[in-house]
Amino acid sequence: MRARQRYNRRGPLVRSLTAATTALAVAAVVAGCSSSGSTTATSSPSATAGAASFPVTVAAANGKVTVRSAPKRIVSLSPTATEDLYAVGAGKQVVAVDSDSNYPSSAPVTKLSGLTPNVEAIIKYSPDLVVASADSAGLVAQLTKVGVPVLIEPAATKLDDAYQQIQQIGTATGHAAQAQQTVTSMKSAIAADVAKAGTAHKGLTYYWEVSANPYYSVTSQTFIGQIVSLFGLKNIADAADKASDGGYPQLSQEYLVTAKPQLILLSDNSAADGGQSPAIVAERPGWSGIPAVKNSQIVGLDDDIASRWGPRLPQLVAQIEQALEKAPAQ
Repeated sequence: MRARQRYNRRGPLVRSLTAATTALAVAAVVAGCSSSGSTTATSSPSATAGAASFPVTVAAANGKVTVRSAPKRIVSLSPTATEDLYAVGAGKQVVAVDSDSNYPSSAPVTKLSGLTPNVEAIIKYSPDLVVASADSAGLVAQLTKVGVPVLIEPAATKLDDAYQQIQQIGTATGHAAQAQQTVTSMKSAIAADVAKAGTAHKGLTYYWEVSANPYYSVTSQTFIGQIVSLFGLKNIADAADKASDGGYPQLSQEYLVTAKPQLILLSDNSAADGGQSPAIVAERPGWSGIPAVKNSQIVGLDDDIASRWGPRLPQLVAQIEQALEKAPAQ
């Protein structure tokens, strides 16, 4: 399933996309995420603010989930959830993570899959809490039958979603205070880099590359598009978006050459995601007249950081700010 979400595997977009199925797959992901913006977390009447008091009830994307006691054996089926768990201080409670969770390096990586979860394999780890990004293959119903609470924390559609998920995971694992500290720190770091960039590049046009051959991008309505919009940049993909694209349009080479982006941001530069690089982009036939190519304004991003919505978001914002330092002022 090449046209599926990096938001469920690596993060917000697809590792490698195909023209025939990408728009439908991404649209399904976006629809599945719509509930995450209104999620809340509550605790029992006896709980005090910041205290690790149980039971707690978290209103996640799959409804209200009650965690009756502090979980000691957590299984994560989402790379972003894994990062969230460690960021809030629940790392020692994690006994298994999915095969795509590669950060932090100390996480207990297994062969478990978040895209096609095997409930029997999950149960072998005797979990008392499972966190996933999607309710795939009836995951929630099957684990609920055996008394295992499941939190579905889908791909974020806006920054507040990312913050809320961290807070929910903190509450569900007994680390509400550290989760709040993590969110506060993220907000502060992001605000600082946006302020550092100032308004000198407002209106600068950019192209965010998800994949090449075919060329897929993101629009301003997507999570990534909103992150870049913090800097006041103009997304050349917006004009090409159709309702069926779900914010992830396929662009032709002719469109890209005509749009003349002044900055190109590559999120497909790892071997797993296509192995694109500034040098490879500069050699693409017909691209020499694009301002970003002419002026060497092509930036290879850390594709892991660029494809997740967890505690390392400030690092993505910092990478964009650093790219702007070398870009021409408007």
